[in-house]
Amino acid sequence: MIHDRLQTAVANLAFGCAQARPGARFLILHEAPGHYESGLCEDVHRVAMALGLTVECREIPFSPEPADLPAPVLAAMEGADHILYLARLGDQMRFRPLPHGRKSIVSYAVTRAAMASAFGTIPHSAMLALKAAINTAFQNARHIRVTCPLGSDFAGRMAPQPMADVGILRFPMAVFAPVPMQGFAGQIALARFLVGTGSLYYDPFVHRFDGVARVAFTGTRITGYDGPRDTVAGIRAHIAGLASRFGLDGDFVHSWHAGIHPGCAYVGEALDNPGRWTGSAFGNPRLLHVHTCGAYAPGEVCWNLLDPTITLDGTPLWQDGRLHPDRIPGGEAVLRACPDLAALFADPVQDVGIT
Repeated sequence: MIHDRLQTAVANLAFGCAQARPGARFLILHEAPGHYESGLCEDVHRVAMALGLTVECREIPFSPEPADLPAPVLAAMEGADHILYLARLGDQMRFRPLPHGRKSIVSYAVTRAAMASAFGTIPHSAMLALKAAINTAFQNARHIRVTCPLGSDFAGRMAPQPMADVGILRFPMAVFAPVPMQGFAGQIALARFLVGTGSLYYDPFVHRFDGVARVAFTGTRITGYDGPRDTVAGIRAHIAGLASRFGLDGDFVHSWHAGIHPGCAYVGEALDNPGRWTGSAFGNPRLLHVHTCGAYAPGEVCWNLLDPTITLDGTPLWQDGRLHPDRIPGGEAVLRACPDLAALFADPVQDVGIT
């Protein structure tokens, strides 16, 4: 059964996401196992070959800060029709210029189980249609409000500008385009931990803390912190250290978005492998994350909200962490066109690595 589902997922990636033609040349760039499950590259290679694609695999080194690829790899990229990253480099470069970015795909399914689950098999076209409907809803909304059970409460309206997005194809499609924080104000409740965004990998990548701190902001600027003294001091010291180390604006709040894929699961505890968690769990609608610490997307510190409610013009599209596509203009049409997606939204995955 998992073989059949894996074949469906790889076909979804190749023909749905990449829009490949039979016989197309795929180059899989993979890193040493750890972040991506051992054997995943080999399985994707085998299935893609069985689907009639020409496939080459090359291992690339992982670098905490994105580095130039070796010349032989760049040469191989020139000859490929499509480039699949089973490597963190693809995600690290998602908001930056990437060699051959227009034909590059990064996979956020980092295990066989994730690839073969509904996360990988729901038709990519359906997720693109859902994303487009959500983007349009945010652009047209006169008033947007975000709350969460721990006390987050911010609101505003999008500036009249196109929603910027990444320069690489994402598989599976799991988030809408980031919403700029300009035009919003309020407070965000921080709990449990701060973690990196997956742009740079640094030590410590995670800052754990007790209690709840609330961060007030207006537009893109943090205006104050409130909460237990030690908690606030630790958070501020962590952010200040990273800002100093990388020459960043630690008080900058860039943008935010939430997950849209009801099949995105993270089994296990987030802090057992925080790098994998931050690079794969974000697509679940129970999670909303904010890009901070740096005047660019995605910044270097991720603020995570669990079970958000996101209300557009009085209608909660997300309610306590559950996305309701039928409340989005055009959403019902997306569900009618893809019954499997409709069934998944009726019983969405709850595992996000946080209890």
